[in-house]
Parts: sequence; structure tokens; C-alpha cells
Amino acid sequence: MTSGIDRHTIPGTGTFFVGIDVVPGRYRCENGKGGWWVRFTGKGGDMPVGMWPLPPGPAEVDIGPADFAFETRVPTSWQLISATPEGEAARQAARPSVDPTLRPELDRMVSRRRPLLRLTPMTALAACLVGFMALGSWGATMLIPLTLVALFSRQMSEDAYRARALRMRRDRYVTPEDLDPEAQELLARAQRAVQTVLESQVHAEGLLDAADNALTLPQQEWETAQTLARQSRLRADQAEILAAGVEPQVEAALGPLRDKLDLAVQAVTRRIEALEHYADRALAADQAFRAHQQLEELSARAHEYDELLADAIRDELAVPPLHRLAEQGDALIATLRSRLVEAAEAYTELPDE
Repeated sequence: MTSGIDRHTIPGTGTFFVGIDVVPGRYRCENGKGGWWVRFTGKGGDMPVGMWPLPPGPAEVDIGPADFAFETRVPTSWQLISATPEGEAARQAARPSVDPTLRPELDRMVSRRRPLLRLTPMTALAACLVGFMALGSWGATMLIPLTLVALFSRQMSEDAYRARALRMRRDRYVTPEDLDPEAQELLARAQRAVQTVLESQVHAEGLLDAADNALTLPQQEWETAQTLARQSRLRADQAEILAAGVEPQVEAALGPLRDKLDLAVQAVTRRIEALEHYADRALAADQAFRAHQQLEELSARAHEYDELLADAIRDELAVPPLHRLAEQGDALIATLRSRLVEAAEAYTELPDE
């Protein structure tokens, strides 16, 4: 769910899950004319709070850390203007991790229900027509508010259905509450590494073309989160058994199980370290790429320096500095290529799915 979405910007149209797609905080859109929004509050989003229609001009909304989802229909996008303390911490701490295939699945489910949901406003319009014929203009006027409510309730029904479907797929996402502190820290490391690569300039420019990061990295994060959740449950089970008091034979039997759990933790830690290594190589490639861009800008203006030197000294004195500039460019291009190769090699170190 997180891939391809800037967690500090909310597109004008869609349903977005708090903590997964967006961070909590105050958001602002420059023009909300005729649009609306719904915050799904309460446990599992069963207490929607909305505002419609929005007046012309800027609009703001506060999305709380306890909100389940945010649904919006406005002409422009929403921008984060101030994060809540919880939202600020969420950028460094572990956040929910979701099966990348879940959002398309929910969208398909809602899409299949839309023909039925469209019947509601059509029924209300038919009621207005019957009211006009039976009661005249006064009757139709009384039914117009019902039509408006039906138009909005259709979308509200879609969102409520999406929220219910998400709750029924609890095994398809992991929240920080599913993890103990040790697992939360490991997941946060993995998520920071994935975010670093996906936000890198070389990724945006398509220079890491050997790796399908947008598909592979979210899947790597999801598999890591699942493993960490299982490890957290096993550690909790062991702690519960020990807290109740056990006989020496039981304590001895727990020893090999703890050893296996330790080996599993080491394995997932190596996966996370591979992600971090890949992120470091992407950052190094970013630095070389930015330097390459800066040198290209200097090279584009080299003729100005040539003209300046030609005005003051003989032409031949201007040649060596320009040659040195070209040599620096060649060297930097070689460095960039080397960094991209290192990033590609780091990607191959990631475990297979």
C-alpha cells in the first residue's frame, strides 16, 4: 500500500489508511470547492466523521493517529502542514506493513459492488420524479435533500465496505502493536532502508534499472514484517510460560526452542542488513549523480570562461583548464557508473522471495 505514495501528500481522490499511506497531522488543500472528506475514526473505522460540501478556497483537516482511514474527493491534493507528535515519531519508528497485493484486491471488490450502489441515487431520483407528478413542485422540493444524501451515502457505503473488508483480512497487514520492542526496531530499520532506496534520485531517474524496486522492496518489507510478528508471538509465549513457573524439565525443553528462535532472529537481521547495505549504495550513487549533474552545468558554461580568458590572455592558455574540466567529468562519470554497479550488486545480496 505504501509503494508509490508520498506519505506527506494525499491525492485528491481515494481512500488512504492512516499510518500506512499517510502520517497523522494537519493537512491542507488549496481548493476544496464542491469536494468532501471522511475520517474513519473508532476501532476499525466504524465511526465515520465527514464534511461536505467544502466551500471554495483552501480547506484543512486534522487526521488523528487513532484514525483508521481517510477518504477524500477534492479537486487538488492535500499537503501535510504540521505533523502530530505521534506522526513525527512514526517517521522514525515502525509503522504498519501491508501485503502489497491487498490494496488492488480491495479496489476490485469495491468495483464489483458499484453497480448495486449506483441504484441508490437512481432510486432517489425516480422518487423525486414520482413526487413531482403526484405532489407537484412542493413534493419534489422536499425529496431533493434525500437525493443529495443518497449521492453521498453511495460513496460512504463504498468506504464502509472497504473498511469492513480490510478488517476481515487482518492476516494481510502487521501493525506495531503486533510486535514486541525488539521486532519493532528491526522493522523500523527495514522500512527506513526501503524508503531510502525508493526516495533516492537514482531510483527516480531509472538508473537502478537492474532492480524492480517498486515491486520487490515492498514485498521484502512485508515478508520481514510477517517473520518479525511470528517471532514476537513466540517470544511472548515463552515469557508467559516462564512467568507461570516451570519445572526444570520444561525449562530444559525450552532451551532448544530459544536457540531456534535466536537463529531465526539472526536470519531476519541479515536480511535487514542487506536492505541497509543496498540503501547505502543507493545513497552513494545519489551523491555521484548529483556531482555529475553539477559538473554538467559547469561544462555547459565553460565557453563563458573561455571567452573571458580569451579577452585577457592568449588562447592557448585557456586550453589546459578546459581539458582538466573535461577530464574531471570523465572521472566523475566513471565514479557514477561504479556506484551504480555497487548498488546493483547490493541488490543481488537481498534474499530471494
